[in-house]
Amino acid sequence: MPADDAIGVAVSTVIFSLRGSSDGDRLMLPLVRRTREPHLGQWALPGGWLDPREDLDASASRTLAETTALKPSYLEQLYTFGDVDRAPSRAIAIVYWALLRSDLVDAQRAAADAPENVEWYDVDALPPLAFDHNRIADYALDRLRNKVGYSRIAAGLLPDEFTLTELREVYEAVLGERLDPSNFRRLLADSDELVPTESFRTGKHRPARLFRYVAHA
Repeated sequence: MPADDAIGVAVSTVIFSLRGSSDGDRLMLPLVRRTREPHLGQWALPGGWLDPREDLDASASRTLAETTALKPSYLEQLYTFGDVDRAPSRAIAIVYWALLRSDLVDAQRAAADAPENVEWYDVDALPPLAFDHNRIADYALDRLRNKVGYSRIAAGLLPDEFTLTELREVYEAVLGERLDPSNFRRLLADSDELVPTESFRTGKHRPARLFRYVAHA
């Protein structure tokens, strides 16, 4: 906590993952219930004060692990929020956004001494958050939805190998809309980012080939 006349620098992270719900996988993010003033008892994004001995990336990883016990598969600096009135005392927030594979969430929290004051919320149904964290979460979601259209960012939400149906479902969860399966497959046919593997996913329907993203040097 900075002195009253100092400018505090905090690091916060908006971490996205796919979580199961009654109507399929939904894009969700974890929130932490605050245990002290200001905004005691209110939900907030994971974060904490920047240690002057830390690099920013290290601080983002540390504060996320301390508040949620999560270690993302993708982490990127997003933006700096510094409105004068965003907190009772002058504070600047350096915000990161992160992605985590859904199959790793429960394992990470079970393997660590995970804090109990953490809940997952649908990105389109967040409660009123402390400080300007609703604005921050909206900004991060907009960034993710724009980036998924021109990058391989969906890889951060998927296992190493996946079917095209699973990939499409990630896009649908991120964008919040249904996509035509045939059009989606045609769009991917021109991509040099995906390669087929020799493995198949078996189940009630016919086996589906597994794909992976091309490894970048």
